[in-house]
Amino acid sequence: MPRELKVAGYARLDRDRPHRIGVPEVILGEGKTVDHLLGILRALSERGEGALVSRPTAPQRRALAGPAGRGLRVRSLARGRVLRLPGPLGAVYRDGAVALVSAGTSDVPLAEEAEAVLTELGLRVLTAHDVGVAGLHRLLRAVRRLEAHRPEIYLVFAGREGALPTVLAGLVRAPVLGVPTSVGYGRGGRGEAALSAMLQSCAPIAVVNIDAAVPAALFAAQRFARPLPRSRGRRRGSRRRRSTPT
Repeated sequence: MPRELKVAGYARLDRDRPHRIGVPEVILGEGKTVDHLLGILRALSERGEGALVSRPTAPQRRALAGPAGRGLRVRSLARGRVLRLPGPLGAVYRDGAVALVSAGTSDVPLAEEAEAVLTELGLRVLTAHDVGVAGLHRLLRAVRRLEAHRPEIYLVFAGREGALPTVLAGLVRAPVLGVPTSVGYGRGGRGEAALSAMLQSCAPIAVVNIDAAVPAALFAAQRFARPLPRSRGRRRGSRRRRSTPT
């Protein structure tokens, strides 16, 4: 049976996930009360385990920065879109690089969310921002630079018409995962047109939901996951690496 960590009557944490699928469980902040999130993080901290929290709410961030969060030493990443509880995340990865490409500056926050997750898992991250199809010369320069580092997968963030993943997939050999962002307005705005365009791509790409930066990052990380031995005493963390500067 999978190992679980029960927290009072409101949470059952999947401690076997890194061994089963190669990536840790990420705690979603949205929808949880402050007390629920604090209780989950304290339960993990008491066992010497780390955690990633995605989409924390403003009240949750304030509580963790105040007296209620004393002793947890939670760090804020990606401008507050991700929180990191120190400690091992339970998965290890081979060396490899993931490329994060954003169409416009408005798409960068989602790319930073994915970057925070990948970096904390110990993967190398390459970035190219504001290289959308409105100026293809920018994309071609970025592709030459990124391809020199041989990324094994591209995560491409685009709103509006969502064309960038399709164009990029026609230029690179590595798989491309499109992340439609809720950027745009009017008919088909808030990521709807981008999602539809990516789903209709004539180039071979995969697509996640609108603004699904964390699922995209975890999907990419699975490509690099190493098997872990199943033993009661296992507690292995990942080496943290710095992102490759743009």
